[in-house]
Amino acid sequence: MAAIIIVGGGLAAAKAAEALRDQGHDGPLTVIGAEHHRPYERPPLSKGYLQGTSDRDDVFTLDEQWYAEHDVALRTGVRVTEIERAEHTVTLANGESLRYDKLLLATGSRARELPGADGGHYLRTLDDSDRLREVFARGGHLGVVGAGWIGLEAAAAARGAGLEVTVVEPAAQPLVGALGPELGQVFADLHRAHGVDLRTATTVESVLPGGKGLVLGGGEEIATDAVLVGIGAEPNVDLAADAGLPITDGGVDVDAGLRTADPDIFAVGDIAAADNPLLGRRIRVEHWANALNQPRVAAANMLGGAEVYDRLPYFFTDQYELGMEYVGLSTGYDSVVIRGDLDATEFVAFWLADGRVIAGMNVNVWDVGDDVRALITSRRIVDSARLADPGVSLGEL
Repeated sequence: MAAIIIVGGGLAAAKAAEALRDQGHDGPLTVIGAEHHRPYERPPLSKGYLQGTSDRDDVFTLDEQWYAEHDVALRTGVRVTEIERAEHTVTLANGESLRYDKLLLATGSRARELPGADGGHYLRTLDDSDRLREVFARGGHLGVVGAGWIGLEAAAAARGAGLEVTVVEPAAQPLVGALGPELGQVFADLHRAHGVDLRTATTVESVLPGGKGLVLGGGEEIATDAVLVGIGAEPNVDLAADAGLPITDGGVDVDAGLRTADPDIFAVGDIAAADNPLLGRRIRVEHWANALNQPRVAAANMLGGAEVYDRLPYFFTDQYELGMEYVGLSTGYDSVVIRGDLDATEFVAFWLADGRVIAGMNVNVWDVGDDVRALITSRRIVDSARLADPGVSLGEL
């Protein structure tokens, strides 16, 4: 019977193991994770769990007994140091060697570190979230470096816990890379309205020892009780690169079926730079939805199938009273159309390129996701005035 090894300890690893068993693989199946926890989901770490609205057990993808009941060997606190493709083996940090017939890489990402921020917190792992919850319990002033998704969600959680919060962002608006300046302003206004001291177009020179302050690029010092660094993530592709697998745009090259250049090795989640038939190009997306959905396709193909992964990118956020879903990819947009009330944060935003919708974001407006997806996949040129008119059904467009 074919032996399958999954390298990774996050959502993608757990969903891959589940899919392989569901799809009939009854051979040896091993999941190897570097963390000491069984596989878990990361969104709650900056959302419900950090806010204290969900329990710790809720973050885990599968119950502890699931692995034993499905004869899955779960190896936690173990790091894979090498892939020997010719021998079909992986080597562990303790020197142990394990043989595979098929290998799935789901190694995820790590927090990008800020030089000189030895006293700062990061928010990537469950242990990170636990430490930040302790910071919230003590109260005081939290400094946040970076106004991306992690930084803003943590800032919202900190304000909800009663902390003073200062967020420092080098760009002119939060989330410019993801949403552009038009929608970045919405999140800037939201956080300022909730008492966050948001400093945009401002750099951080250093973090004072113990997180007791931020030194800004102009020399100003802001006293803090703790500092969170949220300046993005770096995909964990070293293992794949060292094995000679091609790397593009920071990710492991995979086809639409999530196969690498080695027919016995697949990759999913944050590290997968995948051909997307729907978009007609290779993309790498660090979103929860990929980790949730890609493993089913990879599992099918590891077992001899011929499936493709062609979903549009999707992510979501919850900050204060704002709930949002985003679908598509706004890269290369030339205009933005708003349907609804921007000031009341109840609207749908559309990014267009050459008159076609390429991405959409619904903010406190629900049950429109299918219509937004249909607009994107139709590739139809739309009338911007009708698109902006709430009286015109999205289905008509």
